[in-house]
Amino acid sequence: MNDFIFQSPTKIYFGRGKENLIGEIIKEYNFHKILLVYGKNSIKKSGLYDKVISSLTNNNVSYLELSGIEPNPKLSKVKEGLKLIKEEHVDLILAVGGGSVIDTAKAIACSYYIDEDPWCLNDHSVIPSKALPVGVILTISAAGSELSTSSVISNDETKVKSGYNTELNRPLFAVMNPELTFSVSKYQTACGIVDILMH
Repeated sequence: MNDFIFQSPTKIYFGRGKENLIGEIIKEYNFHKILLVYGKNSIKKSGLYDKVISSLTNNNVSYLELSGIEPNPKLSKVKEGLKLIKEEHVDLILAVGGGSVIDTAKAIACSYYIDEDPWCLNDHSVIPSKALPVGVILTISAAGSELSTSSVISNDETKVKSGYNTELNRPLFAVMNPELTFSVSKYQTACGIVDILMH
């Protein structure tokens, strides 16, 4: 494996063990408090959660957590995360996971500076002019959300699934260690392959 750093405009930190540098990366950007967004228990079972928390702590980066993000991410989780960061002085959202986690982080980030309901972004009645920055530690290869302008969210109440695209959705940086995908089940890997083909 050849390590590299690539920017397009998302800066990519690629290679073995790069997730261990997350605290240093965030510190280099001069962020001080983050919202850590992730799914259920997979990052804890794999040990990735402990690595991330250790790196954040060692670099004096404060954090809040929003966990439990499911496939086809829900508007209710976006609202939950938005409430968290509006009560605190968060300056970065860090998504650790796949497309659903990243899309949730993007939706929270773009909703931060608007007064309307976050769904207004998805129904295209509001166009955001700025957003909080988003960083990513990728754990599954599928939708490509770690580099894209897209965010797709499902409305819990109306059952409508809708996406919106804006350059503001592009993550500031993405940490990519292919070894983090090794623990993904055969089923989820197959789902990811289908997702890649569909996108």
